[in-house]
Amino acid sequence: MKKASYIEDIHKWETGFSYSYPIKVRFCETDMFGHVNNTTIFTYFEEARIEFFKSIGLMQEWMNGNSELIPVVADLQCDYLAQTFFDETLLVFVKIQKIGRSSLDLHYMCKKENGIVAFTGRGTIVQINKKTGKACEWNEKWVAQFKQHMLQKSDEEILQKY
Repeated sequence: MKKASYIEDIHKWETGFSYSYPIKVRFCETDMFGHVNNTTIFTYFEEARIEFFKSIGLMQEWMNGNSELIPVVADLQCDYLAQTFFDETLLVFVKIQKIGRSSLDLHYMCKKENGIVAFTGRGTIVQINKKTGKACEWNEKWVAQFKQHMLQKSDEEILQKY
């Protein structure tokens, strides 16, 4: 498999995922050659990211009508490793790789039903104040919640100052 710059040890990296979301490739997501259009993968990342945030309760907090905080995507990248086609079922994995003061570095892995990794990716999500547009630090509750999802990492990596 091609090595992405954000992955040091592919085997260790791959075992660090605990959350996944299934996606069925729709016909409208394919191009004239019959495989998934390259821009569609970012939609898959978005869908899995939102469901991941729902699973830990963060999306509900952001969607609360009283919340002044919202997530924004600061950057997003994808590495294409294998073609995918209409009607295939994919598992899109999401994990928190690094906690910043107001950001999260998320990693993505998309596997086909036969276990082949079709795509990998990473992106930075920043929590901002929707009125000011300025970054807002995570509170202690969320930092603790994020660390729970990073247990497979060494204590030194988890506890580094964010």
